[in-house]
Amino acid sequence: MNRDAPVEPSREDLIALIEALRAENASLKARITELERRLELNSSNSGKPPSSDGLKKPVRVKSLRERSGNRPGGQNGHKGETLRQVADPNEVVNHYPSACSSCGVGLARETSVGHSTRQVFDLPEPQPLVVTEHRAHDCQCPACGAKTRALFPDGVNAPVQYGARITAFVIYLLHYQLLPENRLAALMADLFGVKVATATIARMSRTCAERLRGFSETVRGLVAGAPVKHMDETGFRIGGKTQWLHVASTALLTFYRVCSKRGSLLANVTGIVVHDHWKPYYTMQGVLHALCNAHHLRELKALVEIEKEDWARKMQRLLRRACHVANLARDAGVALKPGLVACIERRYDAIVAAGLAFHEAQPPLARAVARPGGKTRGRAPRRTGHNLLLRLLARRSDTLRFLIDPAVPFSNNEAERDVRMMKLRMKISGGFRSPEGAADFATIRGFLSTARKQGWNIIKALQQHPGDLEKALRAA
Repeated sequence: MNRDAPVEPSREDLIALIEALRAENASLKARITELERRLELNSSNSGKPPSSDGLKKPVRVKSLRERSGNRPGGQNGHKGETLRQVADPNEVVNHYPSACSSCGVGLARETSVGHSTRQVFDLPEPQPLVVTEHRAHDCQCPACGAKTRALFPDGVNAPVQYGARITAFVIYLLHYQLLPENRLAALMADLFGVKVATATIARMSRTCAERLRGFSETVRGLVAGAPVKHMDETGFRIGGKTQWLHVASTALLTFYRVCSKRGSLLANVTGIVVHDHWKPYYTMQGVLHALCNAHHLRELKALVEIEKEDWARKMQRLLRRACHVANLARDAGVALKPGLVACIERRYDAIVAAGLAFHEAQPPLARAVARPGGKTRGRAPRRTGHNLLLRLLARRSDTLRFLIDPAVPFSNNEAERDVRMMKLRMKISGGFRSPEGAADFATIRGFLSTARKQGWNIIKALQQHPGDLEKALRAA
């Protein structure tokens, strides 16, 4: 017997090998399909940011809103920003004709019988900084001969320093307009002829953040106790490592916090939390949830364009229509009629049921193959549309909460807008060198966002005592 002759595999071994290859082939096909699907995703049909679209032709973004039927532009009742003449101009320049346009006779100013006016709005000429010298005098008592020195005003602490107005202006440009420190220093030199060192700008920022800590904590408490608040989070580069920026906001308040862990959520939260279905939000105790339907519309858009799933098109249309009627009711100051809400809910349930029936009729996706041995591992994967349907089924009340509560919006755009500005800062200037610098920026930016939402003049608000502004927030 030749011991070196190859051993012929048995029929059972061949069958097992074929089945393993079939499973692997199915798994690879599913993987290819998923990768092809991902290639079709962009900022318009997923949660990917526009920056991830790369150098491809820009995506033509279609509005996810239901058409109102109104023409584009300002609507009736909209308060415009048209430039209008003022009654008390700063300067008046008179112009007189030199001669009669009919006969050529010279005309004196005294011949004026009326005038027409045109006004030009412009910036004043940049002026050098105003230097105020404070002199604390030593006065000698005529009775006992002792000398007493006057006290300098609060805030006048050094032989040479910058005042409150220029500090507020620097903070505004640095943290609201997001100018990098070197460009900010150049602007101050061009406008006012003063060379503000970048180290001085950094020191102004640190001092401002320390002043606003109490204000930030006040905002934190008010947001946590608000009936409806929006929450979101995003990666934040600090010291070359990814940390996390959390935002909790309302239409009038913004609170930012930088954390090393993504799951470090705001504590002591009550009421309704609007979010994007990130699962840790469901660990919050004693709150109701409202899901961002803008996220749902983007996911549905991908299913319509890539997967061609009919139920997704119907759900897309239903959510847009529901948003439209809810907005009309909210603008009119009334609640949606219960009958209309029930009709939308029935249609919602029917679409979800049809979608689930469609996916349950599809051949199951193969599990991943773990070699050697050809054994499969993990649970059977589900298609993207199937996962979304299960979410819409399980979170029906959270998805449609905007229909029954006028205070709940259709989307989480409030928090996303607040996050977008923080990401824009990183795009302009890069990440932060230290956790302290990132925390300072979060504190100041939260104040600036809140001030803008409150309708305050930001530069004037930066010059006020934070305690007075905290009282204004509590009284509102």
